[in-house]
Amino acid sequence: MHILLLPGIWPPDVGGPATHGPDFARFLVAGGHTVRVVTMADGPPTELPCPVDTVSRRYPFPIRYSLLAARSAERGRRADVIYASATYAAAAAAATLARRPLVAKLVSDPAYERAYRYGSFRGTLEDFQEAPGRTLSALRRGRTIALSKARTIVVPSEYLARIARGFGVDPARVLVVPNPAPDVTPSSAEPKANTFVYAGRLTRQKALGVAIDAIGRVPDARLVVIGDGPERAALERRARDVGLNGRISFLGARPRADVLDALGTAWAAVLSSDWENLPHAAVEALAVGTPVIATSVGGVPEVVHDDVNGLLVPPGSADAFAGAIERLVTDVELRNRLAGAAPGSVAGLSRAHVYGELERRLREAAA
Repeated sequence: MHILLLPGIWPPDVGGPATHGPDFARFLVAGGHTVRVVTMADGPPTELPCPVDTVSRRYPFPIRYSLLAARSAERGRRADVIYASATYAAAAAAATLARRPLVAKLVSDPAYERAYRYGSFRGTLEDFQEAPGRTLSALRRGRTIALSKARTIVVPSEYLARIARGFGVDPARVLVVPNPAPDVTPSSAEPKANTFVYAGRLTRQKALGVAIDAIGRVPDARLVVIGDGPERAALERRARDVGLNGRISFLGARPRADVLDALGTAWAAVLSSDWENLPHAAVEALAVGTPVIATSVGGVPEVVHDDVNGLLVPPGSADAFAGAIERLVTDVELRNRLAGAAPGSVAGLSRAHVYGELERRLREAAA
């Protein structure tokens, strides 16, 4: 097949979707497919498993989004199928203009993310679906129109599937394909005492301030923050303001291999998000044998099981998060038991199985 990928972000961008794009492209190329990528970027791409075309983010949004749609339509005419993991309106326009089938991977509700990003709405993802207001209604309507162009809508969690089936698209087109675990063996390195790791985008959604406050309430606990994003400066100030300069390290963006190494030597990965789908970082941590302390939101409980391979706490509570960290710091038996169960808990999410299922969905759409 000739496949056009339309990811929203691409390395050196940070985050789960930026990991998914190059990794899936490598899988497809290794399977004999011809793959091309069109995405938006601040600079040159740092991973090139296939040709990658970029539209500069320096253009104002309406211009760069129009350029993205136009270039995607041009490239799409040479493809058998278009696979979009973001920029759904541009992908729908490109698929229509190129007369090619579209498969969309939905990692959240794009209307909700936009409303949240610009301060139009501050409630939950569930509440957003029925929230009144012309702006919110217009965002929801635009999202549904774009997604209705997709032959198949892939979502990583049952949680998001239930929400997406209420968008007004054909519910039969919404299919659950979880995020894959990386092809790694559990780390044999000795974990660093009292060390916890966060890996991912530094955005408001991740509510990393909760984890920072929690670390401050547990003596000797240390947090390593890997990643970048719009909240980084504010989070660094917060760590300084509460006197945690020596116990919190902000390492910035790192190659995926370094991220996996860091996760493998932590006592636990932390995820204090206000809302989530099914985070790549949690699956990656479990694959290398590291338990996860996370908030019980969205699809997280589908992969992190409380007191089995991690600990779950309510969102927004630094006290509850600190209590979970304290349990791992003081209870060696608990820490070892959770770590021992971690790799097996994601054994069914192998890269070959998950990407093989995605490949099958692309073939069906192309046919």
